[in-house]
Amino acid sequence: MIHSLKTWPEYFEAVLSGKKNFEVRKNDRDYNVGHVLILKEWNPETESYTGREIARGVSYILHGGSFGIESGTVVMSLS
Repeated sequence: MIHSLKTWPEYFEAVLSGKKNFEVRKNDRDYNVGHVLILKEWNPETESYTGREIARGVSYILHGGSFGIESGTVVMSLS
């Protein structure tokens, strides 16, 4: 499954550079290992896409409800 997601510029840059290798999201899409995230850079000031996007696979999921992570939220490792 492929998910297209809005990503603010500072977080997009961090993923692009390799500094950020995880994504925290509300689990409203039933994310699973093996899914692909298409991160589309979104400028909140202009409320528009910049045209830049990157794809990352989901290699691990930590489900919320423990370790201080809110229930219904997931932390996904990106590959």
